Amino acid sequence: MAARGHVQDPNDRRLRPIYDYLDNGNNKMAIQQADKLLKKHKDLHCAKVLKAIGLQRTGKQDEAYALAQEVAALEPTDDNSLQALTILYREMHRPELVTKLYEAAVKKVPNSEEYHSHLFMAYARVGEYKKMQQAGMALYKIVPKNPYYFWSVMSLIMQSISAQDENLSKTMFLPLAERMVEKMVKEDKIEAEAEVELYYMILERLEKYKEALDVVRGKLGEKLTSELQSRENKCMAMYKKLHRWPECNALARRLLLKNSDDWQFYITYFDSVFQLIDESWTPPAEEEHSLEGEVHFSIEQAVNFIEERIAEESKSSRPLRGPFLAKLELIRRLRLRGCNDEYKLGDPEELMFQYFKKFGDKPCCFTDLKVFVDLLPPSQYTKFIRQLLDVIPLVAAAENEVALPGDIKALQQHLCVVQLSRLLGIYHAMDKKQKLAVVRELMLRYRHGLEFGKSCLKTELQFSDYYCLLAVHLLLDLWLEGEEAAVWQCLTLLEEGLSHSPSNAQFKLLLIRIYCRLGAFEPVSELYSSLDAKHIQHDTIGYLLTRYAGSLGHYAAASQSCNFALRFFHSNQKDTSEYIIQAYKYGAFEKIPEFIAFRNRLNSSLHFAQVRTERMLLDLLLEANISTSLEESIKSMSLSPEEDDIPWKDLRDNRDLTVLFSWDPKDRDISEEHRKLSLEEETLWLRIRSLTLRLVSGLPTLAHTIQPKNSEKTAENGVSSKIDTIRALLQQLEAAVDSGKKFLEQKIQYPVLGPPPTRMAGFFSNGSCQCQTSLFYLVSDIYELDTNGLEDSAEIQERIGNSFKSLVERLTDLFNKCKGDLIEVRDGTLKTHPNLLENLVFFVETISIALWVSSYCDSVLRPFKSNLQKKKKKKKESSVAMPPVFTHFLDYVTELQTLTSNVIDHIKGLEIILTALKPEELDSLSKHSEEKKFTKTVQGKVQSSYHHSVQEIGELLKKRLDTIKKLKI
Repeated sequence: MAARGHVQDPNDRRLRPIYDYLDNGNNKMAIQQADKLLKKHKDLHCAKVLKAIGLQRTGKQDEAYALAQEVAALEPTDDNSLQALTILYREMHRPELVTKLYEAAVKKVPNSEEYHSHLFMAYARVGEYKKMQQAGMALYKIVPKNPYYFWSVMSLIMQSISAQDENLSKTMFLPLAERMVEKMVKEDKIEAEAEVELYYMILERLEKYKEALDVVRGKLGEKLTSELQSRENKCMAMYKKLHRWPECNALARRLLLKNSDDWQFYITYFDSVFQLIDESWTPPAEEEHSLEGEVHFSIEQAVNFIEERIAEESKSSRPLRGPFLAKLELIRRLRLRGCNDEYKLGDPEELMFQYFKKFGDKPCCFTDLKVFVDLLPPSQYTKFIRQLLDVIPLVAAAENEVALPGDIKALQQHLCVVQLSRLLGIYHAMDKKQKLAVVRELMLRYRHGLEFGKSCLKTELQFSDYYCLLAVHLLLDLWLEGEEAAVWQCLTLLEEGLSHSPSNAQFKLLLIRIYCRLGAFEPVSELYSSLDAKHIQHDTIGYLLTRYAGSLGHYAAASQSCNFALRFFHSNQKDTSEYIIQAYKYGAFEKIPEFIAFRNRLNSSLHFAQVRTERMLLDLLLEANISTSLEESIKSMSLSPEEDDIPWKDLRDNRDLTVLFSWDPKDRDISEEHRKLSLEEETLWLRIRSLTLRLVSGLPTLAHTIQPKNSEKTAENGVSSKIDTIRALLQQLEAAVDSGKKFLEQKIQYPVLGPPPTRMAGFFSNGSCQCQTSLFYLVSDIYELDTNGLEDSAEIQERIGNSFKSLVERLTDLFNKCKGDLIEVRDGTLKTHPNLLENLVFFVETISIALWVSSYCDSVLRPFKSNLQKKKKKKKESSVAMPPVFTHFLDYVTELQTLTSNVIDHIKGLEIILTALKPEELDSLSKHSEEKKFTKTVQGKVQSSYHHSVQEIGELLKKRLDTIKKLKI
């Protein structure tokens, strides 16, 4: 709650019990206590606000808002009421109301530093940059402190960043900010490092790089002390912008003399050397080479400099990797320029061999050498690996046995070689028998390596974990080649690995991917939860969970995982505002644009848009049975068919597609092309799903009205414009479907651990797409019938009758594609059919849309029938000819009922088969005795997951069947 210890309010003692109840989450008691206090002290505004907080937290938002506005209208100036209202508005996600609160407070108490400061921060929360600038200057006039002045300057920069017109930014906002800072510089009032940083930021944005360089190199630059080499880094950045390569080179050289292990300066050093060579730069005859000292401007000097760094390294107290890697980097650059033969720096193979001898026992050795393996000719790969293996001290217990490492250093060296073997494609060239032999050897080494990690804590990784991971990667290769048993061994080995190394994220991530590929979602939720993903990771790796949650029939888990992701995205808005406020308070001005960019990046996240859309479709699927509940659900979600809140042009793909380790060669790894294609596929699928959601949300807007239909009336009621919206959306859906089909014609294959494909291919191939599109076209026909009446609509009625027939046929075809065993034992191996599960999920979704559309048909036809019956009574005729549309609809509903009953029976059959699949029968598939326990665990998990999926699908279909039975005109 609010910090109330410092408030010397006579009512503080009375309010304290309410604060305590709220702090402890006892909101009902807080409300009661507030009511008691208000009976005695009617004008105690803070008690009213605290009561409102209690009401807000118990779900009575409207009452809370009314009570808060009652107090806000009185324009309170006591600290308790203001702080309590601020908390309440924040919980209501209404930060704009806080600004009005403090605007009134500063009018009444114009000289209050605290209220002016709160007003500034309130503006910061809502991004009112112009008002922030004014509030900052008003604050500076009351209390002339530097931070307040620079708050105003920073607000000008924010106006320039957010300005739509870049010209306005550079001609008005930034020059004004520059003049404001220059005024302080002339008056010698610059006090803090943050103020210099701000000045530098303004000059950089104005592209006044020379002036920015002068600031950093001058007296003001002496204040830049909080970060290591802050001044040098800024100088380097400006030299690059100004293309002053001599200074760039000299500074990089000087910094490398200080620390020859700083890689960023090697890159700058090489960049500048080659720029100077290309420009044929020569040093001046008499003057110094540059402002920063001596310049290297030839390849000979660069070669000598690197050799000197390597010679110096031998005198260092600890081994330095930088100089050795710099030599390889120089060779690579010289080779790219076609001049390696002229300057002999040594054979890359020998240099990498020497590097391995020196650093092979470090886990970083592989990632260091990975960058330079392209310097080796492919014909030398096997020889190079053999050469590395020869220097590792391995010990064989007996002849013909695998030689094993005697200590952790030897184990790390051997692991590095195994990783390089995979990277160089040596394992990929093997046949099935050789690969299985390597898997056995790797697992033998893994289990032996566990001896070295006996003292490791549960939170630490085992030294030999990578052996297990590499064995799994080899098995995945075999699975892709058609070896079905390999995938089960993958899961077995990973579960075994996880039992020894419970904190290994790679084991968990691989298990998640493989279980999902097999159609088993149940074990995935727990695995993802144990990853303990933090903050931004919900966006970067959340796709691993949300892609499969709903599509495999685990509706409850899907709802939970979507909520989990959405909670992060929704809190981002509030959290980022707090970060910005802290940055203002502590003068970290350069971080503010970063926070704004971060917030925008999350708001435009592809994953955010996907989760939001899928969550709403899922909620409708689980909650909306008939048109009335559909209408309520759509209203509660504030859904409107006219509104599209997805920022299509600015969508950002924040997925981390390299979160899973890969040792594959470049030609087998995830490429930039794969990323682009995956983003295109995800965007197309999102568009289809979004349009489906908007079309469904449009159904209740077409509800039948008993008033006689005429064009004037409908236009007046706005219903005709609603059907126009539905028809326009339907055209967009058709276009999106066509684009999706064209995309799939490319038959793209992503790497096995690359981006997971969307559900789009299944949606088209199983017929769900055609069914759903036909249903929305049917809505248009029914609306036409509703508008024209029964008398003149024989053609429309026939069209509707044909639509009903074709829909039942299509739904039957879709059901036929759901038939088959989900899990079967084939040739002594378990085989899963996740596509059948996905087809069942699509069937449930399609039948639900069919039900909502049927409910709309029912609402249109029911009044027509009652009118006919009234006519029949008036004319006292025994029979009035019923229009054919009624018969068509009743036949359709009956067939829909029969079909749904058949699907439920099929699901019951699947449940019986899955229950009958005994673990004893599956155990016989395990070939390795030490893996038997984990094989049983894995198969049990998959079996249980499938059982759970069909149960949830069956329960949902039973609800749909009950609703279909009620559809009788």
